[in-house]
Amino acid sequence: MKRLFKKGERVKNVRDGKVMEVLHYIKDKSSYLVECAWFDMEKKEIRTLTLKQDKLLKAS
Repeated sequence: MKRLFKKGERVKNVRDGKVMEVLHYIKDKSSYLVECAWFDMEKKEIRTLTLKQDKLLKAS
């Protein structure tokens, strides 16, 4: 499996449609995990989330 995204690239979460920015990759045994950051409008702060790279799409 290869890396699909670069650091700083905008990606879209397949599950809820949030647009996030890639922070860095985490090597896992089975696949790559991607740590992403997004801005929470309700709390007015930046949140981070770790997802598998197959759960993300490139944002347009």
